[in-house]
Amino acid sequence: MTLVLPEYVDGLPNLAGHEEELDAAIAAAAGREVFRPDSPIRFDQIKSAAAIALHMHQPLIPAGGHDLQTATVISNLKYMMDNQHLGDNYNAGPFVWCYKRMGEFIPQLVHEGKEPRVMLEYSGTLLHGLRQMGQNDVIDALKHITCDHGLRRCVEWLGAPWGHAVAPSTPIQDYRLHVKAFQHHFAAIFGVEALERLRGFSPSEMALPNHPDVAYAFVKTLRDCGFQWVLVQEHTVEQPENGHGPEKKHLPHRLVCRNAAGEEIDIIALIKTQGSDTKLVAQMQPFYEAKSLGRWELAGKSVPPLVTQIADGENGGVMMNEFPGKFFETVREGSHSETPLMNGTEYLEFVFASGIARSDLPVVQPIHQKRIWDKMQPGDGADKLAKVIEECKKEDWRFHMDGGSWTNSISWVEGYENVLAPMDHASSHFFEKVLSRKDLKTDEARYRNVLFHLLSAETSCYRYWGQGIWTDYGREMCRRADAIIASDYA
Repeated sequence: MTLVLPEYVDGLPNLAGHEEELDAAIAAAAGREVFRPDSPIRFDQIKSAAAIALHMHQPLIPAGGHDLQTATVISNLKYMMDNQHLGDNYNAGPFVWCYKRMGEFIPQLVHEGKEPRVMLEYSGTLLHGLRQMGQNDVIDALKHITCDHGLRRCVEWLGAPWGHAVAPSTPIQDYRLHVKAFQHHFAAIFGVEALERLRGFSPSEMALPNHPDVAYAFVKTLRDCGFQWVLVQEHTVEQPENGHGPEKKHLPHRLVCRNAAGEEIDIIALIKTQGSDTKLVAQMQPFYEAKSLGRWELAGKSVPPLVTQIADGENGGVMMNEFPGKFFETVREGSHSETPLMNGTEYLEFVFASGIARSDLPVVQPIHQKRIWDKMQPGDGADKLAKVIEECKKEDWRFHMDGGSWTNSISWVEGYENVLAPMDHASSHFFEKVLSRKDLKTDEARYRNVLFHLLSAETSCYRYWGQGIWTDYGREMCRRADAIIASDYA
C-alpha cells in the first residue's frame, strides 16, 4: 500500500512524524535509476552537456499585524503583495509567475518534441507560503511536471533545508531536522514516489561548512537522509594534496570530509562554476560554455563534461524578463544535439552506467582544510583541532572556519550576534526540553508547532538582509519558539 501523507496537520505543514516510513521508502529506491531509463540522450555520442538549477525562496515573517509579538506568521511574498507601494514589492506578482512558469514551459517544449531540462530547489517556507496565500495553481503546475510520467524526466527536484538554513552556522542537530522536514513536506505535496527521486541536494546560499567536524556532520546528514550527491560552489572546495581549486570542474568529484575523531565520509559533488549572478542562468551561459567543450577523460573513459550553474529563479530583471526567451531558445537548439541540457542525477546515472566507479572520481574537500591536516591528523581530537584552528587564524587573517559560500563578501556570523545568540538559545532549549525526551513523539501537534517555529527562525534571511526589521523578525521567531517550548514542554 502506497504511503500518502497529509500536506497539513493541525493547520501546519507536515514536517515530522513519518521518519521511519520515509526512510524505508528512500532506502528501498536507492539503487534504482530514476532518470536514465526514460532519457533519449545518447550519452556515448554527445560531446558535452549543460545543467541549470533554479533556486526559489521566500521566508516566513511575523508581519501579519502591527504588533511584532502578536503578528501572524506570513510569507514575505504575501507582505510584498499587500504592500506593493514599498520598495520593490511591486515585483510580488512577477515573482509568483516565476514560481509557476516552469509548469508552463516544460509541457509546451515537450509538446514540440524537445527535451527541456531543469533542476528545481524551492524552500519549504516558500511552498507553505504559496499554499497559505491560496496560490494553489502554482503548486498544481509544479505537481504536473513532477508527477506526469511524460514530463518528469525533464524536471529534477533538489533537496534543501526546509527553512533555508545556512549549514555552517546552523546547529548540527537542527540542520538534520531541516532536511527531514523538507522530505516530509515534499512527500506530502508531490507524493512519496516523487520523494524517492530526490537524489541531489542544494545547500542554501551554496554555503558549505569547512570546519572539519561540522562538514563531516553535514555530509553524514545528507547520506543518512538518502541523498547521493550535493551541489557545491567551486570556490568552497580544494584538492587535498595541494589546497588548489578543482582542475576539471565540469566532471563529478567525491567530496571527502574527515573530523577530529578520525571518522571519514564522502558524497558525490557536482561543481557549480563562477559566481551566482542570475544573469549567468538567465542568459543560459552554461549551455554556451558547454558548446565550446569536447569530451574529457575520466578513469580511462571518455565522458562529456557537464557545465552546471544555479541561480535565484525570480530575482532581477534579467531573470524575470529575459530567461524565458533564452530558455526556449537553448532548449530548442540543444535538444537532440551534441550538447543537450541534462539534469544532475540523469548525468551521473549515465556516467556510472558507462563503467566508471564512485572510487574513480577525483577528490575534493572543503576549503582551508589542507592547512589543518598539515598540522594534525584526523583522530587527534577536538582539543588539538581547536588549537590548530587558532594557530591558522594567527598565521593568516584570511583563514576562517565560517564555511565557504558563493561570495566572500558575506559572513553568516560576523555582525549578527544579536540574531545568533537567540537562535542558539532556542536551539539549546529545544534540544534540552524536546529532543532529549525519552518519550519524544514527532507526530504530536506540540512537536510540529515548535519545530515549525524553530526552523522558520533559522532562515538565512535574518542574517543576510541587514540589521533592522529583519534581525527583529529573527529574534521574534526565536522568542516564539522558546515560549512554545516553555509552555508545552514544561
